[in-house]
Amino acid sequence: MYRPFRLMPIFLVILAFITACSSQKTVTNQKKESLPEAPLEMPKVVVEEASPVSPLPPPAPEPEDIKEYITRPKSPAMREFRAAWIATVANINWPSKAGLSTAEQQREAIALLDFLHQHNYNAVIFQVRPQADALYLSILEPWSIYLTGEQGKAPEPFYDPLQFWIHAAHERGMELHVWLNPYRAHHSTGGKVTGASLVSQKPHLMTGLKNGMWWMNPSLQETQDHTAAVVMDIVKRYDIDGVHFDDYFYPYASYNKGEDFPDTASYNDYLAKGGTLARGDWRRANVNLFVERIYKEIKAEKPQVKFGISPFGIYRPGYPASIKGMDQFSELYADARLWLNKGWIDYYSPQLYWKIGQTAQSFPVLLGWWENENTHNRHLWPGINIDFGGDEPNVIETVSQIMITRGMLPESKGSIHWSIGPLLKYPNVSKGILETAYKKPALVPSSPWLDAEVPKVPVVNSQLVVNKLNVSWNHDNAQDIFRWVVYYKYDNGPWEYKVLSKNERAVELPKVQEGRSATISHIAVTAVNRSGNESDLKEIQIR
Repeated sequence: MYRPFRLMPIFLVILAFITACSSQKTVTNQKKESLPEAPLEMPKVVVEEASPVSPLPPPAPEPEDIKEYITRPKSPAMREFRAAWIATVANINWPSKAGLSTAEQQREAIALLDFLHQHNYNAVIFQVRPQADALYLSILEPWSIYLTGEQGKAPEPFYDPLQFWIHAAHERGMELHVWLNPYRAHHSTGGKVTGASLVSQKPHLMTGLKNGMWWMNPSLQETQDHTAAVVMDIVKRYDIDGVHFDDYFYPYASYNKGEDFPDTASYNDYLAKGGTLARGDWRRANVNLFVERIYKEIKAEKPQVKFGISPFGIYRPGYPASIKGMDQFSELYADARLWLNKGWIDYYSPQLYWKIGQTAQSFPVLLGWWENENTHNRHLWPGINIDFGGDEPNVIETVSQIMITRGMLPESKGSIHWSIGPLLKYPNVSKGILETAYKKPALVPSSPWLDAEVPKVPVVNSQLVVNKLNVSWNHDNAQDIFRWVVYYKYDNGPWEYKVLSKNERAVELPKVQEGRSATISHIAVTAVNRSGNESDLKEIQIR
């Protein structure tokens, strides 16, 4: 059985490690001030009353039991990005198998989202394009085989899975980021290549690999144009919160049994036109141009949609000195440090899938290196591996990694879990996270470079009815609000809060706190927009 109190010794070790890391960090960027993890206590306000210059009549009795007390500019709600990847390729996470009915697919989707919501996650990274196909209505690419069992075949009865997922996630106050593989055209689990496949439709863009996969040639302008069109089609037509790429650009060498990517013809064509870059630099330049292009096109269309990448967790062996492992720079031709240094992303999630004490790939050592490269102060929400097993050591490892991110990245806490599968497979892990790190809900950190405008304060109505307080609210720009936060306290107790979805406009609070004789004394409601900006709040005193 999971025992939370046993986490304390490793937390002390982590605290010592974080302190040591902080003292050794090279000062290359503007110093960041950490916000203290303090109890949710509102600062006391002392109001001095002026002496009256002449006698005043006694005040008339107030007809209401509720009075607005004071406006405060800040709130104590926790900020942390809490997400899980949901993979559709090979039916890893959803749907559980190809060919399920529409009703079965929807039931499975709701069950996954309910699980995340109940465990206080606030975002989902949903794979909508596993192999140049679509889990949504597209005129550019065929329906996915992982959805219906036949590439090009729509769900029956018809529905749009992406639209369904977006609506269901937003109903639960969760962000939905679409996850796309930019260049993979056919996966080895995708069956035979059919006439509906992009491999058949655009053979001049395709390269066959020895493991059965097909890859679009990243150096070709038409490849880049097509993938950019796919991305922007989703951005324009769907109410998504983010676009997400993983570490696949050029394929892993193992996919071609160690042989080099077969792009000799296109490289020779580049040289014939006067190109001078070495082959590796040429490949990286192609990917760099594409990443920059996607970021700029998304921002031109919908600035509030975040663009994130989860590169392989090691930039290059020796970065920093103790690190060993695959060289993504020369194998995937991904200059992941450059993209972060240039600010071509809104959040970065390097896949740090190793344990804290694994010296050659240490989680905190790698996280510290990526943070030193975060010169534009973008969100750094690392990908963490939660599939080490369901026993107590894995619970401790997972919770400890979450706590390390909080200590090392205090201004924008967060992580993405690979994947939702182990959370379901290992109840001890999901329960352990919920009972410790994710005990309270959290808002997604704001993105001030996208939008710094603060919403107006909601108009709140409250009424005491017997043993409960009914709270409701309205807002004159509700269509731009994504979440609401209801704050409340009982007598001299600490402030508590509830995070609600955009469609929830009322809540009931007990008049008397359970287990205590304390009576509800103060409430407030704030509005949070799509970029995470939270309104001021009006504290209301219950009289």
